[in-house]
Amino acid sequence: MESALYLDTILDTLSGSFDIYRPYKVGEKEYPAYGYFFSMNEKYVAVRKAQIWAVRTYEHILFIQTPKCGQDTVAEARSLMEEYMEPELVRRGEKYPEKDHMISDVTVVILSEKTPDEETVRAIKEFRYGKSYLFSFRGRCEGHLICADLEREKVISSKISKQMLNLYSKNFDANKVQQKEEVV
Repeated sequence: MESALYLDTILDTLSGSFDIYRPYKVGEKEYPAYGYFFSMNEKYVAVRKAQIWAVRTYEHILFIQTPKCGQDTVAEARSLMEEYMEPELVRRGEKYPEKDHMISDVTVVILSEKTPDEETVRAIKEFRYGKSYLFSFRGRCEGHLICADLEREKVISSKISKQMLNLYSKNFDANKVQQKEEVV
């Protein structure tokens, strides 16, 4: 499957809940897309000024296109999370995230034209990134790493990202159905 076709399909799926930016620049480097999701829940008594609690949740997804995912791509994903996504998107340059912040998921999705080698697959599956703020009183940040192997049409993910596998895998199936409809 072509990288551009898969990207269009997944962004179409995400666009119902996410704000999508295409392309997206981080420093001098341009990435094919970035998705942003925000949700706020609150409980109050009678009027909004009598708020009991509030929680804010975020998800940031950055896409990388590459001919073949390797150790350098996994390192780039970690670097993006540590040096850009967490400090700039989660904390917005501050020491801690804003009041009522509960969780921010920072996800890097690698679109790999060729199948990654076994060492890279192992690195993706073992990938971990997380951070808590003020003993979790200001919430936490969790890193997710997904690799879409476009050659074999298979999705590889870090352990914490297993719940996302269905979302990214079903887009391969959706494309097959669409191709069959076009042929008929």
